[in-house]
Amino acid sequence: MTEKSEKIALTPKTHTTPPARFSHGVRKGNILQVAGQVGFLPAVDGQPPTPAGPTLREQTLQALANVRAILEEGGASWDDVMMIRVYLTDVDHFAEMNAIYNEFFERHLTAVPAARTTVYVGLPAGLLIEIDALAVLDG
Repeated sequence: MTEKSEKIALTPKTHTTPPARFSHGVRKGNILQVAGQVGFLPAVDGQPPTPAGPTLREQTLQALANVRAILEEGGASWDDVMMIRVYLTDVDHFAEMNAIYNEFFERHLTAVPAARTTVYVGLPAGLLIEIDALAVLDG
């Protein structure tokens, strides 16, 4: 009989405490799921979340930094990521996002994960992108 792994909610110091019963990421055993991250700058006590900037590039790079913070909080790295999902609010952003994504991961990955990009219109005003990730750690 194997022992059940504990499910651990992850909220890095750079992130606000979620306003409802969810977490920025969850690790159970060697599986780590990063919840959708947007381009908010690191949290500042007493201030509302602030987008990294109005451009897709600024928000994409910040969303990736936010994903990385959760991966690290859970003991993972980009090389543990098996799947990345990107959600855009504008179909016209596909080419620009792909260029930013390729440039970023050229420096951060040895093997590329599976990926999926979807366009939808459900983000708060001013936000252009959301990214989530699934990681599997060794052991």
